[in-house]
Amino acid sequence: MAAQWSCGHTNSVLSLAVSTDKVVASGAEAGELAIWNYQGLHLDTLHLDGGGDVTGITFSPVCSTRLYVSHGETLSVLDTRSFKDPVENFSVNKEEINCISVNETGNLLAAADDSGAIKVLDLENKKVCRTLQRHTNICSAVSFRPHRPQSLVSCGLDMQVMLWNMHKTRPLWITNLQQLAEEENDVNHHKSPGQLFNPPLAHSVAVAPCGNIFSCGAEDGKIRIFRVTGSRFESDLCFKGHTQGVSQVSFIDQNDGLPWLISAGNDGKVCLWDIGKETAPQQKPQPPKHVRKNGHVHSKTKNAVHQTKDTSSRVTARLSIEHGEKVNWIVGAELQGSQVVLIADPSITISVYQLGEI
Repeated sequence: MAAQWSCGHTNSVLSLAVSTDKVVASGAEAGELAIWNYQGLHLDTLHLDGGGDVTGITFSPVCSTRLYVSHGETLSVLDTRSFKDPVENFSVNKEEINCISVNETGNLLAAADDSGAIKVLDLENKKVCRTLQRHTNICSAVSFRPHRPQSLVSCGLDMQVMLWNMHKTRPLWITNLQQLAEEENDVNHHKSPGQLFNPPLAHSVAVAPCGNIFSCGAEDGKIRIFRVTGSRFESDLCFKGHTQGVSQVSFIDQNDGLPWLISAGNDGKVCLWDIGKETAPQQKPQPPKHVRKNGHVHSKTKNAVHQTKDTSSRVTARLSIEHGEKVNWIVGAELQGSQVVLIADPSITISVYQLGEI
């Protein structure tokens, strides 16, 4: 059974973040923002001006009391030691922000919005230093890569997954999940049930602590694992994780260096996956075929798909939780000496599940 953290919100909880000091922040509809201690004690709630839904939330990796929040089209900076009005506000995105990410050096913030644009804010100079505009539909998620503070990945409802470097305004590499799904079907000689009705609209992306592996969750219920090599990435693994869209993916770092992946879906399930052995490089793969279109290289991932066929059948959930509600956000953390996963759903409470000895 999950523990319930309550009394912090009066609206549906949409987003979560945990600081290095184990302070938990939660964002909800209508501009509600709350903070909690590691025991789940509600400390304070703030109502942000404008009332936009708090869809993105993250702590600074270099200052544990600095909290970045997106609500509507606004980015706000807050200090959890004095949880009052924002220290700063930025209005750089033209449409509603869906996700934010801060790089590990704490000097860049990326904000992905409904227009498909990613605005990159220089936090030291307090101005936009890059506008990354290549998604043709909503950009649903963005994440900087650990150990690569100038590099990030993004995904969107255009079914595109992209690798970016801050030195360029165009993506280094693009993969189309629809094309990837068709190639997977060709390799397996069948069409997946519901393929026509559940296109792989990309909802979420997460990068492993090593920085070279990332995961993407899509509307077709599949979880795809990619491996970054230089300025491109290859499909390393693909498996059916949920019966409905995968709304969230998140990595948990382990002492042995092999990451665990948490996924959550619109089917109300939360799963824990041990993908470390499957993503460990066995031998150097052949580079994927690619074509150049309009001056840009696009991946043709036949080789990666064959590798997917060989490995996906061996991936099974280490733990499966029937949460019962559509999941808006998940985050793994170590609280009070235990590995837990915190879940935000359409309710006004936060659910906390113990993962036990994983």
